[in-house]
Amino acid sequence: MKRILSWVALFAIVLLPVSTAGRVPAKKAKKGQSTTQVIFTGEIAKKVIGYAGPTPLNITVENGRITKIEVLENQESPQYLKRAVNKVIPQFEGKTIDEALNLDADIATGATYSSEALIKNIKMGLESKKSSAKTSLSEKKTTKKGARKRK
Repeated sequence: MKRILSWVALFAIVLLPVSTAGRVPAKKAKKGQSTTQVIFTGEIAKKVIGYAGPTPLNITVENGRITKIEVLENQESPQYLKRAVNKVIPQFEGKTIDEALNLDADIATGATYSSEALIKNIKMGLESKKSSAKTSLSEKKTTKKGARKRK
């Protein structure tokens, strides 16, 4: 009997962390605390092509406002990408998600493809965050309505 219990305990110790690894609950911000989320657009906007290829981004959103947009490794020409980044990114930083999604951003002259790719990446990333927030809210509503109390 002791042998079986030790195997069960060992099994629980080893597999419990593995089975819950993908299910990390989102932290709810308490009043006065900030919420920060980084949106990686590499998978979301992998078909958005600049002049020389995809231009993945990390978009940092704190308390519903865009605080930082970081351009990740890409194949764009550095001189054109720099021109596009200097023109496009400042237009989005400091905006709320809704303001950014409705923004008709200017593009950099001479770096049109890179500018358009940055704008599409930003908007697709923000749209995915917004739609995932709506989905999680609707899931919460349906579970509360349809849930039955256990006795």
